[in-house]
Amino acid sequence: MSAFRTNDPRISAIQSRIRVVPNFPKPGIRFQDITTLLLDPKAFKDTIDLFVERYKSKNISVVAGIEARGFIFGPPIALAIGAKFVPLRKPKKLPGKVFRQEYDLEYGSDCLEMHVGAVEPGERALVVDDLIATGGTLCAAMNLLERAGAEVLECACVIEIPDLKGRERLNGKPLFVLVDSQ
Repeated sequence: MSAFRTNDPRISAIQSRIRVVPNFPKPGIRFQDITTLLLDPKAFKDTIDLFVERYKSKNISVVAGIEARGFIFGPPIALAIGAKFVPLRKPKKLPGKVFRQEYDLEYGSDCLEMHVGAVEPGERALVVDDLIATGGTLCAAMNLLERAGAEVLECACVIEIPDLKGRERLNGKPLFVLVDSQ
């Protein structure tokens, strides 16, 4: 599901605050820069509010944010809905035992880690990131949570790049996005 198909005026305001940087980080990539969204307190608050409105009554106990931009959106959503926040980090950033999941990106490969014990079996989880491109990062996040015994209810992103068909890689897991890439 996508919020941008609604008539909510907050959606167009959010989309207008996202800057597109051509040829970054390499030629042919149109980087969707959310830092310009963060500079507008109303648009940033509206972004968080739209997610909170969707998830406040879904009995979610875990909001898992993907490093690094999922750390911007995940904690305020978690606080507002009464859930804990679990960071999904790049390799070697977490002390102690971790679950590890490698994955492919639009322009390379990477890995996510999560503390063992951060999520309990049976917890209901939401995965949050700024953007879905090829879907590899979200799939890795879901795999980490499910290996710990959590039920991933949905993934939530501010932006979707539909041409890269990342939604199709989620194996039917619901995805909620606010705006399409520009």
